[in-house]
Amino acid sequence: MSFLILEGVSKYYGDFGALIDMNLTVERGEFISLLGPSGCGKTTTLQAIAGLIPVTRGRMRLDGHDITNLPVNQRGLGIVFQSYALFPHMTVAENVSFGLEMRQVAKHERDLRITEMLKLVHLDAHAARYPRELSGGQRQRVAIARALVIAPPVLLLDEPLSNLDAKLREEMQFELRRIQRKVGTTTIMVTHDQAEALSISDRVVVMEAGRATQIDAPYRLYEHPRTEFISSFVGKTNLLPGTVARGASGTEVVLAQGQRVEVDGGEFASGAAVTVCLRPEKLFFTAEADGTVEARIEERFFLGSQWLYRVSTALGELEVSCANDGSAPLPEHAVVHLAWARDVARLVAPSAAKAAA
Repeated sequence: MSFLILEGVSKYYGDFGALIDMNLTVERGEFISLLGPSGCGKTTTLQAIAGLIPVTRGRMRLDGHDITNLPVNQRGLGIVFQSYALFPHMTVAENVSFGLEMRQVAKHERDLRITEMLKLVHLDAHAARYPRELSGGQRQRVAIARALVIAPPVLLLDEPLSNLDAKLREEMQFELRRIQRKVGTTTIMVTHDQAEALSISDRVVVMEAGRATQIDAPYRLYEHPRTEFISSFVGKTNLLPGTVARGASGTEVVLAQGQRVEVDGGEFASGAAVTVCLRPEKLFFTAEADGTVEARIEERFFLGSQWLYRVSTALGELEVSCANDGSAPLPEHAVVHLAWARDVARLVAPSAAKAAA
């Protein structure tokens, strides 16, 4: 049986569904990220698991026990808030000790566990410092240590890296995963940062309008999105509207101006309206004889490890990402040709808004 189970969990405020029929199973020791834009229901899900808000309907079970109606202080979960919520008048050691004191853990054991936890987060040399004397990354690690020192069955993280600068945030992603793997605590993290979710999670739950739209391993989520929203939210993508056509050589999609593109068959019937998703890094420039689409480079952007080109074609405007191999970039306004492998194009149903248009 799975360690944490959510069955049809919903939270309504009047007629508004902040969380609708969430079904999720989490294995012991798994790292799960709840990913989505603001207002999608990810924080509501975390608060429901924590017991910070009552659910309207549904059940939650933890290690075989029903926790649906348990108050937050009886669930024993570790929580790290976006602001870290450290006590400014307490030292690092005192902050980490707080949860143990509330549980009336003996001082000798308390001191041992504090020392062990501060070593784990590389803050043993800063035990006597106050939060104001620490960097943002150090304060975040204090908050993690305080949450983990009580040995919670589940660690809940509410956008724990959002207050850090870009470089430190990237470093702390991997530090967070290192700590989680070392301790083995089942972890659920809320984030709106796709790179963060993809890089350190075992599975990602993509949420939209209060619902989980896809729950998958990061690689599958990126390579096989189920909807147009997921394909565009999780990474960059080019979206091309078209119609499925079955030919002698397999499945094709008729795009703008009648151009036909070979794709993997998928589950769409002939004549179905679809959207073709093409990741920018799957497109490449090629000789005219091999080209699928003629294009004109409108803009280019240097991103360090890669060049991002924005090109105009008969299919519409596309983005092309090319690795920076040290050679000179293609000039703006140049006429080029694009190609891509057949098996990289993904078909999804058009968004509801487009279908209704």
